[in-house]
Amino acid sequence: MTNLSSRSSKELLMLKEQLAAQYKAYQAQRLNLNMARGKPGKEQLDLSIPMLTCVDSAETCKAEDGTDCRNYGGLDGLPEAKRLFAEILDVQPENILVGGNSSLNMMYDTVARAMLFGVNGSLPWCKLDKIKFLCPVPGYDRHFAVCESLGIEMIPVEMQENGPDMAAVKHLVESDPAVKGIWCVPKYSNPEGKTYSDAVVDAFSSLQPAAVDFRIFWDNAYVIHHIRDMHDHLKNILDACAAHNHPDMVYMFASTSKITFPGAGVAVLASSVANITEAKQHMSAQTIGPDKLNQLRHLRFFKDLTGLEAHMQKHQAILAPKFSAVLEILQKELGGLGIANWTEPNGGYFISFNAPDNCASRIVELCREAGVVTTPAGATFPYHKDPRDRNIRIAPTMPSLDELRTAISLFALCVKLAAVEKLLAREPSLV
Repeated sequence: MTNLSSRSSKELLMLKEQLAAQYKAYQAQRLNLNMARGKPGKEQLDLSIPMLTCVDSAETCKAEDGTDCRNYGGLDGLPEAKRLFAEILDVQPENILVGGNSSLNMMYDTVARAMLFGVNGSLPWCKLDKIKFLCPVPGYDRHFAVCESLGIEMIPVEMQENGPDMAAVKHLVESDPAVKGIWCVPKYSNPEGKTYSDAVVDAFSSLQPAAVDFRIFWDNAYVIHHIRDMHDHLKNILDACAAHNHPDMVYMFASTSKITFPGAGVAVLASSVANITEAKQHMSAQTIGPDKLNQLRHLRFFKDLTGLEAHMQKHQAILAPKFSAVLEILQKELGGLGIANWTEPNGGYFISFNAPDNCASRIVELCREAGVVTTPAGATFPYHKDPRDRNIRIAPTMPSLDELRTAISLFALCVKLAAVEKLLAREPSLV
């Protein structure tokens, strides 16, 4: 296709009329499609239905050591659950704390504990004049919401091909004691699907923070969420930090939320023994223990890491055609026009799409008015402010394949329409 910017004003006006007619045809269909969040689709949820009957009698409620999982106790999770998560995350069981259904909940609680009590003896963050977190962008809106809700200032750091701009991270972390944390989705990142390189992990582990209580919040949400046969590799940051004499610098999080049931998964915190011990001390006043029956259901369902990996291959079989459809349609409709670029991840739940500057909000508006809900423009940046108003997170997972094809075809049409409007706006007399 011919680059749009090289077309004459007359050609752009003709194209706008054609696009507007196509857009009205979509509006006439009265669509009601939603690809706003990365939720598993029904087919994926159905994969875990057998798990609901794995614990169905008094005898099957017992853990391997005879513990009755119906009762109180087990603050940090069942030993066998720790072992399974330790295998998934490539850490030791003593580095694991198994919690409730939500890793986001565990992340919020970890930040909140630092606010109230400090970190390993440091001054509580709430008593400081200012707290700052670094936020790789584009990034995960729920991370940003945690900071915003607790009054933590967010500083955007640009994501590069192999991870965050580590020169910027190093400067900010090592020069400013108010910088207490950084959010990371290190494998198949949200939304770009990038995986941090070994060099980036090493750069993190060798940081010399100005704040002794600086922590890396390592949200390894997509550690085994592959959508292609070629899998990305992520270096173990706990080992790397220990090797650089920073064993306490990382909090790692993961869950089964997109493996089994998002509303009834199992979440985990992995960190140094000192950090796990501190977390348990504070948690002992908060709860008597997590849902051990749910942990047991997951253990009986998967049996071991091999069973879990086999289950994830079933997810891949469902998701791969959806991601392929999105990429195929984007290339067919937008390739060569010079108005957009997008990621092609090997795993995770999203595709990151960059439209022309100052067009993302308009694209989202056009989609909404034609019956397709997307992630809001700006959601992938702190305070919902994308300085270039160009990034949109595409979430292909929840719609059916047919619905997804319709939604992405409309999305591509809206991108073209917004881009043409922007080009014509340079010549007001033509609009």
